[in-house]
Amino acid sequence: MSTRTPPAPEAVPAPEAVPAPASGAVLASGAVLAPRPVAPPAPGTPVRPHSAPPPGARVRAVTAALTVALAGTVLLNAPPPPPSGAVASGAPAAATATRAMAGAGAPGGAATSPVTFSGKAFDTCEAPSLTVMKAWRGSPYGAVGIYFGGRGRGCPVQKELTPAWVASAHAMGWRLLPLFVGSQAPCVDSLAKRKYAIGSNPTSQGTKEGGDAVKAAKALGIGTSSPLYLDIEAYRRGDTGCAATTLAFVRAWNREVRRLGYLPGFYSSADTGVRDMEKQRVAGTKDLPDVMWFARWRGVPALLTESVLHPEAWTPHARIHQYAGNVTETYGGRTLAVDRNAIDAPVARVTTPAAFAARVPVPLSFVDSRRP
Repeated sequence: MSTRTPPAPEAVPAPEAVPAPASGAVLASGAVLAPRPVAPPAPGTPVRPHSAPPPGARVRAVTAALTVALAGTVLLNAPPPPPSGAVASGAPAAATATRAMAGAGAPGGAATSPVTFSGKAFDTCEAPSLTVMKAWRGSPYGAVGIYFGGRGRGCPVQKELTPAWVASAHAMGWRLLPLFVGSQAPCVDSLAKRKYAIGSNPTSQGTKEGGDAVKAAKALGIGTSSPLYLDIEAYRRGDTGCAATTLAFVRAWNREVRRLGYLPGFYSSADTGVRDMEKQRVAGTKDLPDVMWFARWRGVPALLTESVLHPEAWTPHARIHQYAGNVTETYGGRTLAVDRNAIDAPVARVTTPAAFAARVPVPLSFVDSRRP
C-alpha cells in the first residue's frame, strides 16, 4: 500500500470524528438493511419488571456476584488497555446492519467475539523494529497494519515480523491489522504486480490462498475471530471480465477464511475494488467481505462519507479509510514512511502469551513530536 499508485482524490469534505465502538452487536446474514440498535434508557429511568422474581433468585444473584468477584483474580493476562486517544471494545465487529449490507454469512468456527478499535492507524511496507514501535508510542496512532503473508507483498522479507514481535507490539498497547497481499486482478494497474495475476481458476486459487492466509496468521499468534485483510490493488476500471475474475477469487478467499474461523476483510482503491464490491452488495451477492478498507487519499478522514459506499454499508465497526499515503513522519527520533488511516473496525486477537514478549529498552532519544 505504501509503494503503489495513489488512489484517485476527491473533493475534500470537513473532517469527521471516528465513532466509538458499541458493545452487544450480533453477527447476522441477509441482504436487506437492518435497523440501527435502539439506545438504552437513560441512567435512573425506572423499568417495571414483567413479573416478580422467582423464589431463590436473590440467593442466586448474590452467588453470581461472588463468582464474578473471584474471577477477577485470574485476569492477570488480560490484553493491555487501549492506546491513548482510541477506544477498544470486545464487541462483535460486524453487527446486524454490517452483515446485512455486506451480504455475508456467519463466520465458521469463531469461538470468541472480534475485538474492535476506533482511532488512527498507520501501515508501512515492512514491520518496524520493536525499538521503533516503542518510540512511536508517542504518536497519534494506536494501530498498525502488518503485511503478514501473500506472494504479492512489496516487502516479502519481513525480518522483524515474528510471534515475539506480534506479542511484544501488542503488549506495548498496539492493535494490529493483518494484511495479506496475494494474487492480484489480471488488469492490475501496477506493473510490478502483474506477475501475480489471478490465474484461470480463480475460485480454486482463492480458496488455496485463503487457507495460506489463515496458516500464516496462526503461525504469528493471531487467533480466530481476527480479521485478515485481503489487499487487492487498484485495477483497470470498466474491464468487466477482469472484475468478474477478481470477484470470484475474492469470494472464494472470503469463504475459506470465514470457514476457518477468521473474519475476511478487504482493502482496495475506492474507485475500483471497493466500488465493485459495493455494486455486488447492492445486487445481493453472497460471500462478500465483512470489513471494508478503502483507499482514497483526500488528506483528511472521511470514514462514513465515502461517495462510492452507501452510508450504512459496512457499518458499524467495519470500515477503515486510508486517507493519505507515502508520508514521512518522525516520533521519538525514529522516522518512517507510512500511510495514514482512520479506523473503526476489527483488529487482531493475539494468542501468544505476553510472557513471550521481548524486553524493549526505552529509546535514548525520546522526542514528543506529535502533529498538531
